[in-house]
Amino acid sequence: MKAYSQDLRQRVVRAVDAGQSQAEIAKTFAVSVATIKRYLKQRRETGHVLPKAIPGRPAKKGAVLQAHLRAQLEAHPDATREEHCRLFQAEQGIEVSTASISRARAALGWTRKKRRSWPANKMKERGPPGASKPAS
Repeated sequence: MKAYSQDLRQRVVRAVDAGQSQAEIAKTFAVSVATIKRYLKQRRETGHVLPKAIPGRPAKKGAVLQAHLRAQLEAHPDATREEHCRLFQAEQGIEVSTASISRARAALGWTRKKRRSWPANKMKERGPPGASKPAS
């Protein structure tokens, strides 16, 4: 879930400072009373109500994959996900899974549709219904 905007956080805290009850503020801004209490505690401890950083390690492969995958997809448009994994490892030295390739491809808006490598079947031209067959 995304954090509430900084503007909303400040309006909630200003409403508390103006003397409104937490129940009224919660109803007005569609936030929970627990959220209001959390903002007040954070302001008391840090002096601001900025959203906290999302915990966890930052992605190592994601940024590199996003930066270089588009060029690889344009250079090899008919390659499979497995082939793109091998190509990426050969070029960047980073091993990625087929799922990572799929997620990165979706983020780039790249579709899985391949270009046609052979012409489509063409039906023979026929005359109007009921006409005799052409002589061969």
